[in-house]
Amino acid sequence: MYRILVPVDTDPDRARGQAAFVEELPTSAENIEVIVTHALPPDDVKDPDDADGIEQVETVQLARDYLEDRGYAVTLAEGRLPPADGILDIAEEHEADHIVMGSRKRSPTGKVIFGSVSQQVLLESPVPVTVVGTKSA
Repeated sequence: MYRILVPVDTDPDRARGQAAFVEELPTSAENIEVIVTHALPPDDVKDPDDADGIEQVETVQLARDYLEDRGYAVTLAEGRLPPADGILDIAEEHEADHIVMGSRKRSPTGKVIFGSVSQQVLLESPVPVTVVGTKSA
C-alpha cells in the first residue's frame, strides 16, 4: 500500500488541487492510502488523540470527501504546531511514501522561495514531496 500524506491548510482551492493530484496518479485507488492532516491552533485541540477536531475543518472535509468519493481509503491525522514539524512527524508516524503540499500563488520574485512550511518540509523530508497549485471548484 502506497501512503500519501496530504497536509491541507485553510484554502479550499489548494485542498482540491492536492486531492486532484492524488487522483491523477497512474495507479488505482485501492493501491493508495491517503492521510489528510491539518494543524489546529492549540486552543482548538480538545484531545490530541481524538480526530474529531480535525473533522470540523472545511478543507479537511473537502479533501476527505473528494478522495473517498473516488474510492480512496482516507485517514485523518491531527497535526501539531509548528505545522512543518507536525507534517514531518505525521509522515514518519504513518510511514508515508509521499507528501503532497499545496502552494500559494506568488509574484515572480515570491516564486523563487516557497513559504516557510513548504520549504522546511521540502528540505527535511526523507520521502518525495510534490508541491501542487490550486484547483477551482
